[in-house]
Amino acid sequence: MSSLAYSTLLFDIDDTILNFDLSEKQALNKLFANLNKPLTPEIMAYYQQLNQHLWQQYERGEISRQELLDTRFTLLFKHFGEDLNGKLIEKTYRNYLAEGHDPIPGAKQLVTTLSNQHKLYLVTNGIANTQERRIREAGLAPYFENLFISERIGARKPERAFFDYVAQHIPNFDRHQSLVIGDSLTSDILGARTYGLDSVWFNPQHQSNQTTTKPTYEIDQLAALKKIV
Repeated sequence: MSSLAYSTLLFDIDDTILNFDLSEKQALNKLFANLNKPLTPEIMAYYQQLNQHLWQQYERGEISRQELLDTRFTLLFKHFGEDLNGKLIEKTYRNYLAEGHDPIPGAKQLVTTLSNQHKLYLVTNGIANTQERRIREAGLAPYFENLFISERIGARKPERAFFDYVAQHIPNFDRHQSLVIGDSLTSDILGARTYGLDSVWFNPQHQSNQTTTKPTYEIDQLAALKKIV
């Protein structure tokens, strides 16, 4: 048995390892410049609210990933009185989004250190090609044993089927030695709890937990993870 508290670490990507908020803003700015339209604070705020709502619907199994991607920009522009080709805009947006790969502060140093003694994996509901490119271009791919993506697995976090697949594809997987680290209570932390795994809620903004899902640990800086594992 390992002398480590946890030998297998399962990291979410967006806003845990990579700064998704920054990538999203950069991509939206490029997209609206491409469309020759102003990106106002009102449009940005509405898009973020809409996008979060759609991803939560996806996590609950109420819509498919493809429905989410096909409709979010159609719904956005419809709200502001425009009838545009949302599918085409989505394709352009995702190309811009894939260019964003800024790590969360301390992320690269953390995974560099932890990978010396732990087995690190990535678990994400994001779009496969986008996530693979972002991790690769951030220079982080060598530190992770594998990248588990819901799109390729055919199941999503927080579903048990997602974590079943992960467990089956990690050599000598031991749930008592495994830890899920992520920023989403409804995806990462709920998924971990459902599967009987300990979890770390990465909460740098000190948001209040309005759910019934309780993480095993809570941190506001990635460096604090070293004391847990």
